[in-house]
Amino acid sequence: EQGFNDVALRIKDNATNQYIKNATVSWMPVMHMMGMTHSCPKSQVTEISVDGSVYEGYIVFTMAQNATEYWDLKLDYSINGAAFSMTSIIDVPASAKQRVTTFTGSDNVKYVVAYAEPRHPKVGVNDMIAGVWKMQDLMTFPVVDNFKLKFDPRMPSMGNHSSPNNVDLTQIKTGDLYNGKLALTMTGYWKINLQLLNASGTVLKGETITDAVPASSIYFEIEF
Repeated sequence: EQGFNDVALRIKDNATNQYIKNATVSWMPVMHMMGMTHSCPKSQVTEISVDGSVYEGYIVFTMAQNATEYWDLKLDYSINGAAFSMTSIIDVPASAKQRVTTFTGSDNVKYVVAYAEPRHPKVGVNDMIAGVWKMQDLMTFPVVDNFKLKFDPRMPSMGNHSSPNNVDLTQIKTGDLYNGKLALTMTGYWKINLQLLNASGTVLKGETITDAVPASSIYFEIEF
């Protein structure tokens, strides 16, 4: 769906009914809009699992399909030096809550931030994962390194109270997603207000929450 998706695939040899191991796989998701086409953030495809027949990565669909605009996914793969390619239209429905946001920073760079974890939030401190990418061109969205994603979770229906013990999102290693700690004191609807800071600590987008500023211009939403 719209937002961050872990995607796994296998390649089956119909002649032998066996799943192919040790293939090299790459992918390119493309949104076909009325007047243009564009891609979105995506990882490389890596081989996983004990038997080596499962390939996985992530794709961040920045918008949902609609009646006239759709996504397709091109898979390029090579098996023992032979190259193959296929393209299929895929369903990308809208997410119920905001899990991805695209914006232009004060540095005039277009960024994408997306919520990945926790998928099943709980009351207490949750391990949180999100991603930060920039638009290099319409088809290229590399990971942004060494930034910080500050966040302030608030409950708008409960006096906009926050929670203690949150840890802002930072990268553990270059090229990775961003990790932090999300504290949720009760069930219900939370708005996770965001601020994106560059490596120098300059805020590129987003606002500090105050009585006068109850929400940031960039945010995620969760409800549980």
